[in-house]
Amino acid sequence: MALQPPQQRGITRLDRSLFDTTVETLAIRVPRHHVKMFTTLFQDQLLNQSRISNVVADKDSTQYKLVLLNMNTKIEDLTQGQKTCVDEKSKGIIPYSLTVGYDYWTADQLLHSILRDDDIPTAYTVTGHIAHVNLKESDLPFKQLIAQIILDKNKKITSVVNKTNQIDNTYRNFQMEILAGDNNTLVELKENECKFKFDFAQVYWNSRLQAEHHRLVQMFKPGDFICDVMAGVGPFSIPAAKRGAIVYANDLNPASYHWLCENIQLNKLNSDQVKAYNMDGRLFIQQAIHDLWADKKKTFQHFIMNLPAIAIEFLDAFIGVYRHHQDALSPASLPIIHCHCFTRDHLDITKRLHQTMGVPVEGDCHLHFVRTVAPKKDMYCVSFRLHPEVAYASTP
Repeated sequence: MALQPPQQRGITRLDRSLFDTTVETLAIRVPRHHVKMFTTLFQDQLLNQSRISNVVADKDSTQYKLVLLNMNTKIEDLTQGQKTCVDEKSKGIIPYSLTVGYDYWTADQLLHSILRDDDIPTAYTVTGHIAHVNLKESDLPFKQLIAQIILDKNKKITSVVNKTNQIDNTYRNFQMEILAGDNNTLVELKENECKFKFDFAQVYWNSRLQAEHHRLVQMFKPGDFICDVMAGVGPFSIPAAKRGAIVYANDLNPASYHWLCENIQLNKLNSDQVKAYNMDGRLFIQQAIHDLWADKKKTFQHFIMNLPAIAIEFLDAFIGVYRHHQDALSPASLPIIHCHCFTRDHLDITKRLHQTMGVPVEGDCHLHFVRTVAPKKDMYCVSFRLHPEVAYASTP
């Protein structure tokens, strides 16, 4: 039976001494050279508690060790062989008091002792030195206590924050409050072998999307032209450029644009490898296509649209976008679009694409499940080649 902290239901201020507990058990006083023999013979009766040794020092003699037995062990239940070994090879069985406190318990154990199961935060996201929690309404009276426990139990975390509103679909950031730790929201981290630096309070970053960043970037070949329409601070753009692609990257948020430019330099890239823009996504799609054609008479192999709340709404920007290049661009050379979106039912995604662009895409697209964001809210990436009827439409 695993040790559990004493229940402290409903406390809202952290008093670490409340979690001290002492349990009574038994210990065998064993000569140092017989410890292995006793731990083998009594392997089914050992204490066996996480992070507590089954063998501890004997404070009365350096020549002996104490082999700790579990709380359910009774002397009368020992086998005759065990009793004989105790009588002949040890100094006997003695009572032993085991005291553990706040430092011993895990964050999960502490939270379970304080909160009802329905109120316990199921997870938090770590971004650099910051833990970002999403607290339910019922958690708010306990928010400082929850944050302090997370801070105490994770040595690499120095700040715990909670968002106080929904993500702004314009700039993809949110109001936040510091619940515990220092007030520093400037983050430095590594992802997909690239370095990133940004102010977490001003930009959007989700460490849970690391696998999705990696998955898409692996599709890109050296020399590919990539258009990252909602680039943020560069989690797709920077590793794609390091892989040898040429990236045109944009974000409407001035803070994201600033840190995108910083991260280009931080990763020893230049403006020939990543061209950064700070403009509206629809206008950027047209501008990037114009700039690439004017500079190199090329078109993009891939477009990334990672703004899942509203990215599908931007797909109408592709209507007629290549109408002046129809003679130079075959349908097979039109770009593949990777559009992230939220949905309650993935079967509705192609219908939404059809509604936005006016052309059905059911047979030409690939749906990739990214993650479950909330109950009945999943994130997908839909990838499809831009349809000629959309690209070459005579009027945008």
